[in-house]
Amino acid sequence: MNPLVLLLIVFFVLVFIRVPIAFALGISSIVTIIYLDLPFTSVINQIYTGIDNFTLLAVPFFLLLGGLMNDGGITERLLQFSRVIVGHIRGGLAHINVFVSMIMAGLSGSAAADTAAIGPVLIPAMKKEKYDAGFSVAITACSSTLGVIIPPSIMMVVYGAMAQVSIGKLFLAGIVPGILIAFGQMGYTYYMARKYDYPSYPKATVKEATISFGKAIPTLLLPIIIIGGISAGMFTATEAAAIAVFYALVLMFFYRTLKVKDLPKLLKNTMVQYSLPMFAVACAGIMGWLIGYLHAPELVANFITSITTSSTGIFLLIVLFLLIIGTFLSPLEAIIIFLPILTKLGEIAALDPVHLGIITCLVLACGMVTPPYGICLLIATQIGKISTVRAFISIVPILTITLGIILIGVFFPDLFLFLPNLLMPDA
Repeated sequence: MNPLVLLLIVFFVLVFIRVPIAFALGISSIVTIIYLDLPFTSVINQIYTGIDNFTLLAVPFFLLLGGLMNDGGITERLLQFSRVIVGHIRGGLAHINVFVSMIMAGLSGSAAADTAAIGPVLIPAMKKEKYDAGFSVAITACSSTLGVIIPPSIMMVVYGAMAQVSIGKLFLAGIVPGILIAFGQMGYTYYMARKYDYPSYPKATVKEATISFGKAIPTLLLPIIIIGGISAGMFTATEAAAIAVFYALVLMFFYRTLKVKDLPKLLKNTMVQYSLPMFAVACAGIMGWLIGYLHAPELVANFITSITTSSTGIFLLIVLFLLIIGTFLSPLEAIIIFLPILTKLGEIAALDPVHLGIITCLVLACGMVTPPYGICLLIATQIGKISTVRAFISIVPILTITLGIILIGVFFPDLFLFLPNLLMPDA
């Protein structure tokens, strides 16, 4: 049997019988290595190589930052600020949902963390105000994906580290599509609010707005510190994440919302959140190496170019491919496994590495709200106590907006790339 076929068959069979993805990656890779009679040192080497990257140290810092924001009472301050800004628009609570997700995206870099932080507060509140349960879950899950689109993004850190692409440029490239997607979601929310007569809140007074802004501004400075420092070349993504954690700690103690005795638990939770995906990343590194060893990138490239040689055509096929694999693999696993294939196709189509990277991240973010993987979808449905099918029906129109913006980015790359090219031309 062709070893590449064996690798894929074993992997998909294990996924089908609901073996955890990390184990499916590791077992299928080891089976193939045994079949090829390769030395087992290859396994150890690839596990080590997969996670031996200084840039990946940014991931636990961003996870810790998200934990500090949630446990330190920052979410409540941001919700109040969001209510002042958009609460008076028809469908105010749903607009608050999207707007606070935009802000949280600039703090945690994790979509799942945003869903877990915002969902328990906003989904029950929306249902109490007679919003449709499916819509409440859908807008919460979809807006949370902004966490991996608007910088800083853990997904972009991993992609940049693995593909040797400037993380600063990827961060900057995520700003425009993130804002466009958020505005698109708010536009759809307004349409639904008019259609079903969802309520709004009274417009905030100048005094209320001033107080709310004053409470939120120290937190709002965090994304500026991270993105500004990286784009100015003052520090790397890992250093930026560490500085942001230090700033957040000072902020928490200043607000007196975090006690020293709470830190060990917070650090433990961060360690668990980091170790589980990193185990999957290590196992994905073995499969990614095997895919390259078995010349899968060349095989896929030959197949794709037999269909089309157009750069746009190849890019659209990449988008379709990522949409499919994003439904059953987490973004980090998909990036590490299929990066050799993506970069090979990018070279053939002469795609800008940053352009390919940001589109890859955008498409894989869609997988976070599509079954069966759909981690944001699963978290939100558990909070909303509705079926995945009902939630996904409500997600489809919101997801269509995101896909439309992705296609705009494919055909008009300068729309996404003008910020990185303007602010980091030499990176």
